[in-house]
Formats: sequence, C-alpha cells, structure tokens
Amino acid sequence: MRGNLFAVAVNLVVLTVRRHRLHVLLIERGEPPFLGSWALPGGFVLPDEDLTDTASRRLAEETGADTGEAVVGYLEQLASYAAPDRDPRGRVLSVGYLALLPDLPEPTPGGDAVASAWHPVDEVGELAFDHERILAEGVERARSKLEYTTLAASFCPGEFTVTDLRRVYEAVWRTSLDPRNFQRKVTSTEGFLVPTSTLVTGGRGRPPRLFRRGPATALHPPMLR
Repeated sequence: MRGNLFAVAVNLVVLTVRRHRLHVLLIERGEPPFLGSWALPGGFVLPDEDLTDTASRRLAEETGADTGEAVVGYLEQLASYAAPDRDPRGRVLSVGYLALLPDLPEPTPGGDAVASAWHPVDEVGELAFDHERILAEGVERARSKLEYTTLAASFCPGEFTVTDLRRVYEAVWRTSLDPRNFQRKVTSTEGFLVPTSTLVTGGRGRPPRLFRRGPATALHPPMLR
C-alpha cells in the first residue's frame, strides 16, 4: 500500500478459558511486516464484506469452526484503531472485535499465518503492530462484561456445572470467589441458569447438577470483582 490508499482491516481478540486460565488466540505472521512475530488474528475487509462478515470469516478460518455451527459464544465490535503509523505498509484502519469461546481444540493457522496457538493472557509478550493495546482493551472489556451480564456462560460448553462457571469468573478476573456465595448468586438470578436433569457422577460428595445458559442477559445486582 502506497500513497493515499486507505485500507480497512479487522483484528480479533479471541478469548477462551483453558485449564482454568484465560487464553487468547495468537498467530505467527508469515509475511512482512513483523515477519515471525506473534499477532492477533485478522485480515483486510474484502470488497463484498461488511466488518462483521470479515470478523466471522477470519474467526472461522483461525479456529477451524464451521460458520454454520453455533460455535461462537459471543462476538462484538470492540473499538477502532487508526493511528497514522500503526502499520508500516500505509494507512490502515483496524476495527477490533472481541470473541468469547468455549474451549476448542488446538487451532489450525489460516490466511498468511505460519502458526497459531492459544496463549495464557498473562504470559503474552510483545505483539506486532498495536496489538498489545487491542488485546488489553479486549481483556478489560471481557472482565467488565462479566460484572453485569451473563456472558461468562459463553466460555462454557452447552451444559456445565456451577463450579465450571465459577472457574470462568476466577480465570477471567484472576481472583478467587467463595463457592457458596457464588452458587447462591447465580442460581438465584432469574434466567441466568436453566437446570437439566443430569447429575455428574463419579466424584466425592453430592453429585453436581448440569445447567444450561438461560435467556437472561443482565445481572441484577451486578457481580463485582
């Protein structure tokens, strides 16, 4: 890109909880600039796409998810990034998207990436472009959303225990929560969880029940960090 050409791109902050830790999906760039550096997945908006089309396409390519399947727990536009020097190739406006996913298998790199992997958020080092800023803002958005919405369930599979859900909050917030208070809060919030008839057997003590995410979208009162 040279001269006055102005390009539009999308970058994805894809978060999941693996082994009780918050992880982000990163790709190793296979082309200049920042050849060999880790970066957030993304790509340029194609002529026949809107922003969300591009975000959904790149998310499917990087996670291996079929776009026809309801794999994405949550996807929302995060912010726009347009600093004149953010891309050495020329003027590029990037629109960040935040995706919250249940734990998925190891990713297969798509596009021009030579590798892709889930990285613990608290171990991410230097990233290409301004992706450290985009990642930080995406993580903070996710942490804030968990306070007043039911989006924590987006990190869970279709059916999960209250303990599974609590571990999501603890991983995202990097804190410990009292199990009894948490159980009382989430099970008494109307529409947050829908109990199933299935109990998880094989452990000690009373078998925990499996739940599904309910129709509620907001928490009243909020669950504070």
